[in-house]
Amino acid sequence: MIEALDRNWESVIGQEHLTNNLKNALKFQKISHAYIIQGEKSSGKKMVADVFARALLCESEGSKPCNECRSCKQAMNKNHPDVIYIEHEKPNVISVDNVRMQINNDIAIKPYSSAYKIYIMDEAEKMNIQAQNALLKTLEEPPEYAVIFLLTTNIDILLPTILSRCVTLNIKPVASDLIKKHLMEKVEIPDYRASVCASFARGNVGRAIELATDEAFDALKSEALAVLKSISDMEVNQMVAAVKKISEEKLDVGDYLDLCTVWYRDVLLYKSCKNVQHIIFREDISDIQRVAEDNSYEQLEQKIKSVDHARSRLKANVNFDLTMELLFMELKGA
Repeated sequence: MIEALDRNWESVIGQEHLTNNLKNALKFQKISHAYIIQGEKSSGKKMVADVFARALLCESEGSKPCNECRSCKQAMNKNHPDVIYIEHEKPNVISVDNVRMQINNDIAIKPYSSAYKIYIMDEAEKMNIQAQNALLKTLEEPPEYAVIFLLTTNIDILLPTILSRCVTLNIKPVASDLIKKHLMEKVEIPDYRASVCASFARGNVGRAIELATDEAFDALKSEALAVLKSISDMEVNQMVAAVKKISEEKLDVGDYLDLCTVWYRDVLLYKSCKNVQHIIFREDISDIQRVAEDNSYEQLEQKIKSVDHARSRLKANVNFDLTMELLFMELKGA
């Protein structure tokens, strides 16, 4: 597996629209003073910012970043004096003091050893209004050498005046086949596991890597599939026990419901075309065949809708136990 700090442009999977934009900015020396990179958690925002920062500071005459020069090695080791990562003590708030101390009061100091001085703020959506207004003053009249990266999962929280002064780059979902290929080649996991993780990542490469290396996800998958394979024969007390187990073991209910959805879509796909090529849970094909024979198309479609309804109820804060028990009853067909 490639170490996070040793990555280059080729490691940014499926984001050519974004990397080409930044590489052209480097080529033609059209560097903006501020960028917003928007994408889901773990989607690669920080990796993009790190690679671009390294490229801006790279001392090589050839391809940038070279990951070999003094500047690249300093940046890779997180000790480059001209790359500043904004920190905040409170978990859910980036305060006005954080912005003033780490950006506004520092930005007037010229770069120590490079042409640029780079500030990278992760979770920029956590800036309160006072912090955003403080940052706005710097964005309005930034020094020529300053480049500020705001990484966010929710751009709508940022002030329109900040948005208007930044170049916005969006991390797009990556095709599952590209993620699967990356997992097999770089994370070195087998075909079946790569297919499952790529499917559940929903276009998020970082999320796929997390799933591929997370033993808790394996336990969650085993627990969910055990219920789904036997749901038609389960008694009410067994369903209650299964719900209690989800709660007690603090399983991720979002992933649990996703597993349910993918399972029934696999069953529906097999029932319609008898082709296992595009089935995610190929190792469970005998159980998929059995469930496909026991259910009509309408029943399978209704089960998928039931899972979606359960997800909506939980988002609306409906009681967890009641929601999951009702879901299991509907999946049983009672």
